[in-house]
Amino acid sequence: MKKPNSGSRLRFGLMAVLAVTLAGCSSISNVGSDGVTENPVWPKVESVNLDNNQGTFPNFYNLTQVRSGVTKDQLYYLLGRPHFSEGFGAKEWDYLFHFHTPDAGVNNITTCQFKVLFDSESQGRSFYWRSVGEGAGCPPGSAKESYTLSADALFEFDRSSLSDITAGRQELDNLAENLKQSQDITAITVVGHTDHLGSDAYNMRLSQARAETVANYLLNQGVPANLIQARGMGETQPVVQCGGSGQELINCLAPNRRVVITVDNN
Repeated sequence: MKKPNSGSRLRFGLMAVLAVTLAGCSSISNVGSDGVTENPVWPKVESVNLDNNQGTFPNFYNLTQVRSGVTKDQLYYLLGRPHFSEGFGAKEWDYLFHFHTPDAGVNNITTCQFKVLFDSESQGRSFYWRSVGEGAGCPPGSAKESYTLSADALFEFDRSSLSDITAGRQELDNLAENLKQSQDITAITVVGHTDHLGSDAYNMRLSQARAETVANYLLNQGVPANLIQARGMGETQPVVQCGGSGQELINCLAPNRRVVITVDNN
């Protein structure tokens, strides 16, 4: 059998390195250049490959320092390398974290998955938590407040502009006043949701437009612009499933038509 010459070995070595690099650039979610996805996809927990395939107990203070604009080097310093074979070229990093939670979880431990999505400049822009089994919520002990506003109460049917905000205007005014008075807010995320009626693309546009309108309304009321992010999730995260048709179906799906405002505090 003829032995490969040095040139062949070099080409083979370069191909192997390229294959490893490309493997590290893969992404399981469809992440846009702005670091946002319509549907975050989670890796299987059993595929974790760090710390004897068990994940880690993170430094909770370091977690509080993770926010929009964080670079991969900074994230590596704060939380370590990703736990699911994701390289420095990947558009998303996933972690498996465990937290000591007395009287909650399995053997007083709560397990969570944490996902970071990066934009085209490799800066973290979207952050997601997912509970694994029973526990105290993810992340446990986090200072988060969530406000869910009915889109039917906020907007006229099929509308999304500021002039289309109806009965929900007073509710937004009250919320804005509360947010302005708080000194501990680190981030405000406004997320629009729709029901499944209509095309996926249309619902995504409508949910994004409504989220941006609510965010702009809060800005106009004096809430600091640097705290607010807005995004639409379309029909991807329903809270109810309904059968039937016509007006009965529309009424049943009302909880899915909503705007959720999440407030992170120190």
